[in-house]
Amino acid sequence: MTPTHFAFSTAFILGLAGLAFHRTHLLSALLCLEGMMLSLFLALSLWTLELNTTNFSASPMLLLAFSACEASAGLALLVATARTHGSDRLQNLNLLQC
Repeated sequence: MTPTHFAFSTAFILGLAGLAFHRTHLLSALLCLEGMMLSLFLALSLWTLELNTTNFSASPMLLLAFSACEASAGLALLVATARTHGSDRLQNLNLLQC
């Protein structure tokens, strides 16, 4: 495994660990998701550059577009949650109370 592959896989694993273990605020969960998507985007971009083919050249941009949609939906949910519940703490969210 090359050092760049190790760095991107470590960044993805750290984002996943932060998402799994540090779940106090919705904003921190969204930041961990964005870190995971950024590491995936960079790894996919370098992978297409290493292969030297044009077949996969659109896939990093497609991933980036989906990441932007995910971020906007997450921020909209964050604003809606903060308005209805008063905070973004994940312990206050309960689907049975809605």
